[in-house]
Amino acid sequence: MTSHQNTFIRYRTFYTLLILLLTSIVSGCQQIQKVISPDQPMMHEICNGEKRVLNFGFYAYFAPVSYSAEADPNANGFNTHQGYEADLLTALENMESLNVSFSRRAIAEWPDIWLKAAEPEYDIIGGGITILDSRTRDATGTPIVAFTSGHIKFRQSLLVRAEDAEQLSNYAALTHDVRVGALSGTTGEARLLEITGIVDANGVLVEGTRIETLQGTVITDGTPDYTITAAGASMNLADRTHLYPPSENMPQIIYLGAETGELELLDALAEGNIDAIARGEIGNRDATHANGAFVVTALDDQIEYGGFTLAVEDAELIACIDKGLGYLTDNGNIGYGEWLQDPMVFITRSEMWNAEEQ
Repeated sequence: MTSHQNTFIRYRTFYTLLILLLTSIVSGCQQIQKVISPDQPMMHEICNGEKRVLNFGFYAYFAPVSYSAEADPNANGFNTHQGYEADLLTALENMESLNVSFSRRAIAEWPDIWLKAAEPEYDIIGGGITILDSRTRDATGTPIVAFTSGHIKFRQSLLVRAEDAEQLSNYAALTHDVRVGALSGTTGEARLLEITGIVDANGVLVEGTRIETLQGTVITDGTPDYTITAAGASMNLADRTHLYPPSENMPQIIYLGAETGELELLDALAEGNIDAIARGEIGNRDATHANGAFVVTALDDQIEYGGFTLAVEDAELIACIDKGLGYLTDNGNIGYGEWLQDPMVFITRSEMWNAEEQ
C-alpha cells in the first residue's frame, strides 16, 4: 500500500468519525430542544423538584365524576374518593416529576365549595365543578381562587321517568304544572332558570316569582335584590325550597339534596314527587344505567368545562398541575367517555409520561 493510499484512508476515517460526532451532537440538541422548548418546559422548572402533599377536598355526592365510597359522613369510607376525578388524581400522583400527592377529604355541602381552596385546611378543591369566573371571587368580589385548565366536559340536561320522555322532551315543555328538582348553586339550576326565562342573563329573577325559603315566603320585584346564579344567590334566597314563577309557561323548581346531594333528587323522581331533574348529562346518563325507568331528555347545546380550584396565589402549583392534566387528557382529547370505557386510561398515560421523562 502506497503512502498516498494510507493518507487517503486516514482522511476518510477522520471525516467519517467527524460526521458521526456531528450527527450525535445534532441529535442530542434536538432531544434537548424537545424537552425544554418554550411550550413544554422541563417539569422540575415548574414543580420546583419538591414533593408536596396537597389537602384535597371533594364534593361527596357527584357520582360518577367524584364521590365518597360511603354517603354517611360518619362512615369509615366517607373520605374514600371514587370516580373519574379520583382516578385522574391518582394518575397525577403517579407522574414522578410532578412531585405531588393528595390527602383527600370529602365535603358534604355544595354551596361555595370552590372557595374552600383559599381556606387554610385545603390546598385544592374538586367535585365536578364547572369553571366560571364568577366562582373565583368572594362576597366582596375579590378573586381568591383560580381554576386549573378544564379536564372534563359537561352539558346540562333533564332526567325524567321513561313514561314522560315524550311529554318532557325539551325545555319548552316545562310549564307551570311541571315540578323540576334541582340542587341549589349548581350550573344545572342556573341553566334551567336561564333557559326557561325565570332569570335574565345576570341571574335576576323575573318579577312576581314566589319563593319559599326556610325563613318564609318572598316575592321578587325584578331587581338584583333577588338573584340566583351558579356562583351563588341573594342572601334572602339562600335557603330556598320551592320556586313558583309568575308565568304559566315556566316550571316550578323544587330544591332537594342539601344533605345527601343528588341522591335525594333521584329518590324523589322515582317516587313521583318531582317530574324531572335538571343536572349534567354525565350524572343523568349514569342514573339511567342504574335505573332503567329513567331517560335523559332536553340536552343543552352549551358546553361547560370542569376543573379544580386552588388559592389564587398558587400560580406555580396550578401550572404544575395543568401540565399533568394536559398530558393525561391529551390536551382534552381524552375525557370522561374514554375513562368510562377504560378506567385505567389515566394510569396508563402516567406510565407513558414517566417513561418519556427518563
